[in-house]
Amino acid sequence: MKDEFPDHFLFGGAISASQAEGAYNEGGKGLDTQDLRYFDPEWTAEDLAKKSNRRMSKKKFDKALNDKDIEHYPFRHGIDFYHTYHQDLALMQELGLRVFRTSISWSRIFPNGDDETPNEEGIAFYDRLFSECHQRGMKVFVTILHYNIPVHLVLAYGGWKSRKTVRFFERYVDVLFHRLGRLVDYWLPFNEFNAGRFNPYNGVCVIKDEEKEYDQTIFQCLHHQFLANAIAVKKAHEIIPNAKVGGMIARFTTYPATCKPDDVMQMIHDDQYANFFYTDVMARGAYPAYMDRYFDRYGITVHKEPGDDELLKGNTVDFLSFSYYMSLVSTTDQSWEKTAGNLVMANKNPYLESSQWGWQIDPVGLRITLNQMYDRYGLPLFVAENGLGAKDTIADDGGIHDPYRIDYLSKHIEQLKKAIGDGVDLFGYTVWGIIDIVSCGSMEMEKRYGVIYVDFDNRGHGTGKRLKKDSFYWYQHCIRTNGRDLSR
Repeated sequence: MKDEFPDHFLFGGAISASQAEGAYNEGGKGLDTQDLRYFDPEWTAEDLAKKSNRRMSKKKFDKALNDKDIEHYPFRHGIDFYHTYHQDLALMQELGLRVFRTSISWSRIFPNGDDETPNEEGIAFYDRLFSECHQRGMKVFVTILHYNIPVHLVLAYGGWKSRKTVRFFERYVDVLFHRLGRLVDYWLPFNEFNAGRFNPYNGVCVIKDEEKEYDQTIFQCLHHQFLANAIAVKKAHEIIPNAKVGGMIARFTTYPATCKPDDVMQMIHDDQYANFFYTDVMARGAYPAYMDRYFDRYGITVHKEPGDDELLKGNTVDFLSFSYYMSLVSTTDQSWEKTAGNLVMANKNPYLESSQWGWQIDPVGLRITLNQMYDRYGLPLFVAENGLGAKDTIADDGGIHDPYRIDYLSKHIEQLKKAIGDGVDLFGYTVWGIIDIVSCGSMEMEKRYGVIYVDFDNRGHGTGKRLKKDSFYWYQHCIRTNGRDLSR
């Protein structure tokens, strides 16, 4: 088997609604949980590390509810994609994207989450957006929930702590499938499912200082999300018979720090608890036996109701996807050096280089991940996120020269080809932040992922002008040659 991409391989790009759209109080949209995340543009990198800003407190949540400020709440302004999507999609068409991944904001469709009828203005926006994608030759890959749920669901019901939220989610997806199903090629009910464990406010909208039994609450929320995921699969297959519905995690590819048996066993447990638990439930339809040990160790009891297990078993996903940015090291040595990473702090691998934000760069780990997941599940795979966050600047000649991003993407795409040569059924790859957006983790605009530059700073100030980086032309050529020419 040759190391090359099949014809019509889905090279694409990805964003999320909360990080891009802005217009947080326009078009009938309600307030959502990402709109409440506070950021001070004056914070240094050291300040961000100390403040653990991904965590939400009751004090910050309550203050944000009535705060009309936009500058300190970056997800309220994003990159104004809500108004600029025509020009942005035109650039993506020029780039040659074959698929565009974005998310739908639940609070644009149901402003409060429990509304009896949907907001027609919100449906019309996504109808226009997805229709234009197809007109420009791009398939549409939709994430139904990319962290942000309507704030009212948290205030009135406790968010994912309540099974009522599962019912409201069912109403939400029913509307999406009936009204937008003809325009969507691939559906993903939840972004990075395991974020609920590693970033609980984003993943399951839990505020730590409100919970007496934090871990218990998180896993009960996750159970409700598993049910919601299965319901989405079931309804999609009923309403849109040819629909393809996937599952997704943030993939934490894990190596033992040494060949010491204890480190190898720790790696196996870390892989199970951080990765495979979530994909096992979505793809195999049942809680895996190894979680009994974990739940017993932490005193967790997941409450199930009659019919839950049958729902999960009967509605497994059609494909699996994941975000991949880095790999980690597993060890029983508590003194091992740490480094930053996607959703988590990680044990540092001395054999790898790191990005400006401390995320370790490991292209081969992507091939390893693809082989592991395909061997385990035998399902088609899609790389839903991969990219490099960096500080890009406009040079004196007016260009944005980002050879570091070209190097990163080319090395990772090369590993995709090798995985395909290994026999992996891989059908698509979307560069994360194909256009610069507000970073989810650090909330900075200046941590840029895109091959398209957006002239906004961390305050949301700037012209908003879009500029093509050198990586734009490189990725354009990569797609045009179907990944055959990755020269830098």
